[in-house]
Amino acid sequence: MTIPLYPAHTSATWTIVKHKLLLCLAMWLPHHPVLADNKLPIGEFRQNRLDGWEHKSFKGETQYRLQAIDGVTALVADSRATGSGLFKEQRIDLTQTPFLNWSWRIGNRLSGLNEQSKAGDDYAARVYVVVKGGLAFWQTKAVNYVWAGNSKRDSVWPNAFAGDHAMMMALRDQEAPLNVWEHEKRNIRADFKQLFGEDIIAIDAVAIMTDTDNSGGQVFAVYGDIWFSKD
Repeated sequence: MTIPLYPAHTSATWTIVKHKLLLCLAMWLPHHPVLADNKLPIGEFRQNRLDGWEHKSFKGETQYRLQAIDGVTALVADSRATGSGLFKEQRIDLTQTPFLNWSWRIGNRLSGLNEQSKAGDDYAARVYVVVKGGLAFWQTKAVNYVWAGNSKRDSVWPNAFAGDHAMMMALRDQEAPLNVWEHEKRNIRADFKQLFGEDIIAIDAVAIMTDTDNSGGQVFAVYGDIWFSKD
């Protein structure tokens, strides 16, 4: 099913909201997941599944495909001057499962970009979580966990297009090795509190994006399974 967008968006409007997928998430469908072993699966790529993930293109299409990497199926992203992502709408209760877990790796770097500028708002890999604003789309908030090409690890800044509605956090930087799996675990509730000063008890969607549409570059990334957990 295609999620309805806000009406009468022009291409200029999409450019202004270049933090990519926020406006796709105008409404969420109620969902009551079942935990297994204290884990709530979001992306079961290892099982060769993309259930519930939808593709949204902004400029061309980053190629996403399930592929065996080192004997394990993962989600491969190949961006060539393109900007598109995958998103999954799912209501997550952060009072029960506040931790987001995933693994990722990149094949090459996007070096020399000013990632705090509109021209440099491209990332080899990013995973982000969204809290919808409903009809008041300006209240939509997102935390973007990025593999930065120029910004230092642990640095934080507002998205160049969305301002303080979408905060960027560099989990990996140019010092991280290529083609090596890195494993992440973030307390989403704590990060929203730190970045927005709000106690967010639920999020509405998770998104993945590998994009090079601003810089016109090329980059290759791989995403492993994604899940929420109690601890």
